[in-house]
Amino acid sequence: MQGKRIVLGVTGGIAAYKAADLCSRLSKLGAQVQVIMTEGATRFVSPLTFQTLSRNDVLVDVFDERHPQVVAHIDVADRADLLVVAPATANIIAKMAHGIADDMLTTTILATRAPILVAPAMNVHMYQHWTVQDNIRRLKDHGVEFIDPVEGLLACGYEGQGKLADPADIVAKIQRMLRTNRDWSGRTVVVTAGPTREPIDPVRFFSNRSSGKMGYAIAAAAQRRGARVLLVTGPTHLSPPPGVEVTVVETAEQMYEAVLSKMDEADVIIKAAAVADYTAVQVAEQKIKKTADELTVHLRRTPDILAEVSRRRRAGQCIVGFAAETEQVERHAREKLVRKGVDFIVANDVSQSDIGFEVDTNRVTVYGKDGLVEVWPTMSKREVADKLLDLLLHHFFEKGQG
Repeated sequence: MQGKRIVLGVTGGIAAYKAADLCSRLSKLGAQVQVIMTEGATRFVSPLTFQTLSRNDVLVDVFDERHPQVVAHIDVADRADLLVVAPATANIIAKMAHGIADDMLTTTILATRAPILVAPAMNVHMYQHWTVQDNIRRLKDHGVEFIDPVEGLLACGYEGQGKLADPADIVAKIQRMLRTNRDWSGRTVVVTAGPTREPIDPVRFFSNRSSGKMGYAIAAAAQRRGARVLLVTGPTHLSPPPGVEVTVVETAEQMYEAVLSKMDEADVIIKAAAVADYTAVQVAEQKIKKTADELTVHLRRTPDILAEVSRRRRAGQCIVGFAAETEQVERHAREKLVRKGVDFIVANDVSQSDIGFEVDTNRVTVYGKDGLVEVWPTMSKREVADKLLDLLLHHFFEKGQG
């Protein structure tokens, strides 16, 4: 924490007084804390409180430009190692999710390229409201980290999840985020993500439920840790992580060509995409009309990307596959590990609604060709991504396989 520049955004909720404790803890650990308050926050706690604790001017008004050499919100954004919003109201979360910049804090948030941590605090019904949850999911999809509110008696008299996380827990989360190192510097990683679409006519296609979240999380983690990342993605609703080189494809054939064209550059190929196993033998030139009670579509196998990558690999390349299964997960994963000739298979049971497709969490088991078996508990896909990168460093590169 020593010398780290942390921007602490304080918004207008009753939990603003806890932000003073957070500011004090960060300062005592040696961080340089720059507090930005919304007008609403100043109704709960005086800026003088944060000025005293941080030993820095507190910024409130976006038009209060005190130094003609710099634009304040750009300067603060550029120098930040981390930006924390605590407490975060439903209002600030909505503004962040939709790019609204109408005060000092929101303009700084838009301008920064530093990691962002959000600590929500609000009434339990507000926190559970679908708009708030949609906005939180949207921000998570763009790489914003959250520390969830805790349950308890709220200031409004309700009881439930809505209390600001304990400042000590927020500090611990900040420390973990700042510890991220550049241990993947100098390596190139090819990651595939999302589904493919196999057309049967100009308006219809076969696909699957993959959201791309796991592959995107791996791409973001590798880039954050210093790797050059080449992301080959099927159609998703996600925004690519900043700094990642992206190739967008639609069909399995297109993904096959894209991956093969990039594999010579890669030290690691992680195939997290859910590629269609079959495609239509013939694609109708015009929309197929509903004229018969039954329709027969003839399918053929798509190219086996993982097997071909494994066959063409050069010495020192690490190949990782994913196995999304609905039954006999271990047996299918072990068979795939041998059949494809890869170094690792990451397997998960997508029949479980709380993990796998279209959600933010995953529970996986990793199998290695050297007999490795690691069973991981349910965690966020971002945590799975970092844990997978740790495993590859230790079990492949540090052991001299790559």
